[in-house]
Amino acid sequence: MITRKRTGFVALAVAAALSLVALGGAALPATANIPAEAQIAKGPPVPKPTVVLVHGAFADSSGWNLVSTALQAKGYPVLAFSNPLRGPQHDAEYLRQFLSTITGPVVLVGHSYGGAVITNAATGNPNVKSLVYIAAYALAEGESVQAANALGGGHTDVIDHLVLRPFPGATDGNADAYIDPAYFPQLFAQDIPKAVAQNMAGSQRPGALASLVTPSGPAAWESIPSWYMVATNDRIIPPEAERAMAERAGAKTVEVNSSHVPMISHPLKVVALILDAAK
Repeated sequence: MITRKRTGFVALAVAAALSLVALGGAALPATANIPAEAQIAKGPPVPKPTVVLVHGAFADSSGWNLVSTALQAKGYPVLAFSNPLRGPQHDAEYLRQFLSTITGPVVLVGHSYGGAVITNAATGNPNVKSLVYIAAYALAEGESVQAANALGGGHTDVIDHLVLRPFPGATDGNADAYIDPAYFPQLFAQDIPKAVAQNMAGSQRPGALASLVTPSGPAAWESIPSWYMVATNDRIIPPEAERAMAERAGAKTVEVNSSHVPMISHPLKVVALILDAAK
């Protein structure tokens, strides 16, 4: 029999409620028979921020599948944005309008070239509470992707292994750029099963060549807190450049022994960083 004495009452009530749940019984209302002074006032639950995942060039939103599934399991609304890959200003405006339809706080996550897009799109948006860069371009105003690759003295061979194809309306010198499928696994995703990397190579989405040299606009990381994951075995963005961009942005930085795609090879580490940014 449960005593009515105040000492130990709350602990016994909680234990009883847990026992009912474990046995499949119908639990009493949380406040039943509990003295008013023992009740704890609770406000409405605080909604979790929406996590918007932005892929980069030579990829699509399916690259976020493992991360998205894990975040959804933890109760986060997740949207994997389809990046047009036409250039930083065009893509940022597309994302800016997309974000305008989301109510409440947003955690904005960019991979690779997607980092350049979130850097431009989040500027002036009060709903974006944090930026997360996953082996991504956190560009400064006026800086291009090509220029950022040289930060820290690093080097990438990806430019030597591009396949260019025309697209309607392209200006002179512009084209769709793909990574040569013969080199894609070893450059883009050398730490995942080769069959998976080959499939990614065959289904990659091209980025407009002009996006490599287009200057970035004002940087959102100057006013929005940022997190950064450096991929120490990245062969697309030099790790030295990633570290330089992370330091410049004042980002909370972690390093992972990964290729250019840590969201596929180390998804739980990526999830942990996003959860930190979502607090």
